[in-house]
Amino acid sequence: MADMQPLDGGPGAAGPHETAAHGPASHRTASRGPAPRAPGEPLDAAALDEVVAFTSELIRIDTSNRGGGDCRERPAAEYAAERLAGAGLEPVLLERTPGRTNVVARLDGTDPSAPALLVHGHLDVVPAEAADWSVDPFSGEVRDGVVWGRGAVDMKNMDAMVLALVRAWARTGTRPRRDIVIAFTADEEDSAVDGSGYLADHHPHLFEGCTEGLSESGAFTLHTGPGRALYPIAAGERGTAWLKLTAHGRAGHGSKPNQDNAVTRLAAAVARIGAHEWPVRLTDTVAACITELAALQGLSVDPRAPGFDLDAVLGKLGPAAALVGATLRNSANPTMFNAGYKLNVIPGHATAYVDGRTLPGGEAEFTAVLDELTGPEVEWEYHHREVALEAPVDGRTYAVLREAVEHFDPDGHAVPFCMAGGTDAKQFSRLGITGYGYSPLKLPPDFDYWALFHGVDERVPVEALHFGVRVLDRALRTL
Repeated sequence: MADMQPLDGGPGAAGPHETAAHGPASHRTASRGPAPRAPGEPLDAAALDEVVAFTSELIRIDTSNRGGGDCRERPAAEYAAERLAGAGLEPVLLERTPGRTNVVARLDGTDPSAPALLVHGHLDVVPAEAADWSVDPFSGEVRDGVVWGRGAVDMKNMDAMVLALVRAWARTGTRPRRDIVIAFTADEEDSAVDGSGYLADHHPHLFEGCTEGLSESGAFTLHTGPGRALYPIAAGERGTAWLKLTAHGRAGHGSKPNQDNAVTRLAAAVARIGAHEWPVRLTDTVAACITELAALQGLSVDPRAPGFDLDAVLGKLGPAAALVGATLRNSANPTMFNAGYKLNVIPGHATAYVDGRTLPGGEAEFTAVLDELTGPEVEWEYHHREVALEAPVDGRTYAVLREAVEHFDPDGHAVPFCMAGGTDAKQFSRLGITGYGYSPLKLPPDFDYWALFHGVDERVPVEALHFGVRVLDRALRTL
């Protein structure tokens, strides 16, 4: 990689852990020499080779995020920055914490008056237990047309697509109409405090003009029956509501009666939370998803109509119903319980943690229900909280994303859906950026995307990567 120099001082300048490969990301890139690629002209073979090589090489850089700051993304960030610089861009490396590195670069479009577009991916991955895998999870092995390793679908594949694509554009002088801001982030698999949260809060100038963003967990193949391939495009995310519950009581000997037992109080509250049945709340994205899935089954439905029988319709959707099953309601799942220090001692306090998720518009209901379920003897607070998101599915952007997928798989059907969890789009929404989940992959029927996401033997077919970079190329150039 080229030597990296500190940025000059001034507003938004780099701090002690911020460097640039060749200068500030806001610098406008020069027009390149080769003739621009024609709209229908395919990507060159080098782009298809590079997307595979980059996926494999990024997997080999172990960026396991164990939580609590235990991760180091810098080697992967430097790898990405070097390849961006090789495409004529000027990436900036930014850190809140040493080693927790983010990369941001801007590719200038042909129309400076057009709103900019953010394309972002995270560099960290969840840990992998090597003993459970068929291959070394950080080998990046390419075998029988498949790239193996942690991050193959979440989400070093998308990072590689972006790198391969901007390099292909540089070789042919291709420039999009809109400025494209490229961001590779740290810490997405934990709190994002060292990643997108840090960038949004402390470096908003790097995202000036961005109105929309594309990132992970969308436009992958979901096979729902023979000859039926769906491509869910994420147009929403449930909000994050991670909770800490605390109960206080009277400490004492375990052999004596105690009506002020903190463990008993907390256990009762946790049991109520775990047993609670949340009511159905159809968001716009979920309603649109149900409508389109039903239409593919030959059914004309209106989820907003009085008396709409949701269960009856879901029963007719088959495996496709999984796209909406986790996003019909708010949820709260107890995940951790901590109390006591000796078997025969009743502790004076006990704590528990709950993974809560809220629908767009469902935050007030969530708060009221938690107050009721915990009762007066158990306190609760947000351990980590992020907003729910929803993006339009009736405008040009979604139409372009749909068209690009269906262009390369004419037998496939793109449908909108809402993610059960969350992504960096939450943090970037603070800057007014509307996010879509869009990391295209054409997967064969025997590839279970959901099981591979954070799963054992995570892998991605080479052909899926080729499909993804082609779709991304068409979508970005059209947008």
